[in-house]
Amino acid sequence: MLKIEQLNHYYGESHTLWDLDLDIPQGQCTCVMGRNGVGKTTLMKCIMGEETTESGRITFAGDVELIKKKIEDRSRLGIGYVPQGRQIFPMLTVEENLRTGLAVRKDSSKKIPERIYELFPVLEEMKHRRGGDLSGGQQQQLAIGRALVIEPRLLILDEPGEGIQPNIVAQIGEVIRRLIEEDGLTVLLVEQKLPFARKYADRFAIVDRGRRVAEDEIRGLSDELIRRYLTV
Repeated sequence: MLKIEQLNHYYGESHTLWDLDLDIPQGQCTCVMGRNGVGKTTLMKCIMGEETTESGRITFAGDVELIKKKIEDRSRLGIGYVPQGRQIFPMLTVEENLRTGLAVRKDSSKKIPERIYELFPVLEEMKHRRGGDLSGGQQQQLAIGRALVIEPRLLILDEPGEGIQPNIVAQIGEVIRRLIEEDGLTVLLVEQKLPFARKYADRFAIVDRGRRVAEDEIRGLSDELIRRYLTV
């Protein structure tokens, strides 16, 4: 579904991604892991076009080269993105937040898909409340719902469980599995919580100092890899 080859990125003089390769197979959840500051979020921003890459290729759906495409064009291709920190519009209602995603739908539909409310019933219950009045967990559900409005083929989630209550984290994990198993969605997840990754991901990739240093099915996430690359 997504193939990254020899990707390089700089912040000024700082080389942040080093010849990074990564394959994201279709219909699975791949979890990108690593300590803070190793380049995980930068990688997601490069995929979405929020950061400019120095060199390399990012190919989507077999033959679509993303590097030169605008951010909105990447969304129209079917890539949904939930950034770290959610970034909802606090003064807009839940329904208005969801409607912002409709602008990049390929079919120009003006209707919020019923699937969103099926997956997150709380959003329908609170659709007339302002986004800023929701709890952190509800805001995260809103951010995911907004990304799903475009009915993406690939969903990118950057630390969806950060700073929210455990029961909502579990609900988000279950939604990820439903989207994969019922809708055939491909999920690229950034997550540092080992129990969450082991329960809901199919594969993992570890990034260290801007390089991919390990990649395997989730059952291959060994104690040695955890000790070497993930423990603080």
